[in-house]
Amino acid sequence: MIAFVPPQLLILLPLAFTAGLVDAAVGGGGLILVPGLFATLPREIPAALMGTNKFAAIMGTASATWRYARQVRLDWHLLLPSALAAFCGAYLGARAIHLLPGNAVRPLVIVLLAVMLLYTWFKPAFGNQDAGRPLTRRDLYVGLAIGTAIGFYDGFFGPGTGSFLIFLFIRFFHFDFLRASASAKVVNLATNLASLVFFIPAKMVIFGLAIPMALANIAGAQVGSRMALRGGNAWIRKLFLVLALVLLAKLTWDTFS
Repeated sequence: MIAFVPPQLLILLPLAFTAGLVDAAVGGGGLILVPGLFATLPREIPAALMGTNKFAAIMGTASATWRYARQVRLDWHLLLPSALAAFCGAYLGARAIHLLPGNAVRPLVIVLLAVMLLYTWFKPAFGNQDAGRPLTRRDLYVGLAIGTAIGFYDGFFGPGTGSFLIFLFIRFFHFDFLRASASAKVVNLATNLASLVFFIPAKMVIFGLAIPMALANIAGAQVGSRMALRGGNAWIRKLFLVLALVLLAKLTWDTFS
């Protein structure tokens, strides 16, 4: 007897795999999977689609984090407090949505993305080498501030969270792109978890789609993290610039079209 497969999965599984692959390297998987969910399931409420996306994404992010943790030196005494701050920030961001529409911050995000893109483009040495310096108490405070701010942003609006984290880890802690990408996964894992704390009890996850999508996302994340580890900083930097440019173009179009 042949098991019934929802036709939507024929579209969503390849998208989930691709999103996991891209997200494992430089973030931005939501740029692929969220539009796919909205296009494939136009009659579902947006909250259910976002919850389904978060469920699939957190599985891929956890898988990529596990692979990176085995091969990249991660500063857990910095990342764990930052992740906890990001969890709290994301929860507060999700609660604050009703106070101010997410679209209200879109112009500011466009400006920040443009600055980040230009800064990275005109500084070829940015993120090429890891300074390897010992982290200080000041770095811990900066990490807490980054976690809280980016967590709030992810809960409130979201696009480009992974890219912002990578940029800030390189800028403030002098990581290379590989270590910054791996570190960003830990913090992003916390922000996704904070979202699911709301979405799952509210029954805003379509588990019949979310579970197979999560498996596809995990497979993509394993491929993406392996490619990142093999390609190194130069490959991640190029993909980072492409993703930031695509995100900037999309948000600009959505804002002014």
